[in-house]
Amino acid sequence: MAHHYTVRRRGRPRRSRPVPTLLLVGTMLLGAAACGGNQASTEGRRTGKVTIGLVTKTETNPFFVALREAAQDAAKRKDAKLIALSGKFDGDNEGQVNAVESLIARHVRGILITPSNTTGILGAIAEARRQGILVIALDTATDPENAAAATYATDNFKAGRLQGAYVRAVLGRRDPKLFMLDGTEGSTVSQQRHDGFLSGFGTTDDSPAIRGRAITNGDRNRGQTAMENLLQRTSDVNSVYTINEPVADGAYTALAARGLDDRVTVGSIDGGCEGVRDVRAGKYAATVMQFPVRMADLGVAAVTEFARHGKKPSGFTDTGTQLITDKPVQGLASRDTGWGLRHCWG
Repeated sequence: MAHHYTVRRRGRPRRSRPVPTLLLVGTMLLGAAACGGNQASTEGRRTGKVTIGLVTKTETNPFFVALREAAQDAAKRKDAKLIALSGKFDGDNEGQVNAVESLIARHVRGILITPSNTTGILGAIAEARRQGILVIALDTATDPENAAAATYATDNFKAGRLQGAYVRAVLGRRDPKLFMLDGTEGSTVSQQRHDGFLSGFGTTDDSPAIRGRAITNGDRNRGQTAMENLLQRTSDVNSVYTINEPVADGAYTALAARGLDDRVTVGSIDGGCEGVRDVRAGKYAATVMQFPVRMADLGVAAVTEFARHGKKPSGFTDTGTQLITDKPVQGLASRDTGWGLRHCWG
């Protein structure tokens, strides 16, 4: 409001008073409010630059390295900025919660996350969505699935079933003697792959065909140690389930050290280029390829579409699986390692 002062006809004019401090502070606060809020900054809207957060389970697992690099490439193509964070290890829910909170504070428009704990992360996701941030799950669905706006992921039960069906077919008429090298205890992906394998293999968790099992957290060194420990109990084994290719490589190293690699059929899941080369070299018989680049491309495209046009994705999108082996079996569609090396990641 303007202030008007009357000047007397006689005597000295009265001096104008300074503008009240509260009025000045109020004006500054209004200006700050216009630039702040929970949405992207005014500068971001003006330039069309969309900021996207990515939270992976770890930063070292080859799958998540490929996912991060693909997301960075996709963001660059979309003229967006990617902020990539991760847990310290597979199963580090607290680290992922901290990462989501950091991204909320940085006013990202969307968060792409591969949840380590599909229920433990729900509170952080709910807060992000409350503040208008689009949250999309990659690789691993939340529990419940609709806690995230959408999911772009492998059908992990199907991937496990393909591995199980292949390993069982290779055994033929031989009685199965199976070791199971699982991922992270309590992980949805680990459970889905485990259950899928048993379904494809044609057995159950309480079957005497399972001669041993171990938790590996998807880590190569832990996979090798787990296999060494199991072989100390019994070397009477002819088949091995592995949660992923790093674990399969560790398992092969332990089997080869005991001279058992030619007697045991090992299957896996991932489809990284190193893994496909391992299948070609005979380290393990087959792998089920996933497509992390497709996950990243879909996730980045969805966030930029939401930020620029307000369109929200929904539901589960299966990003595909493909059995890769140079020793095909009847009744299971597969591709050879030549095809695998043209379509692998990493």
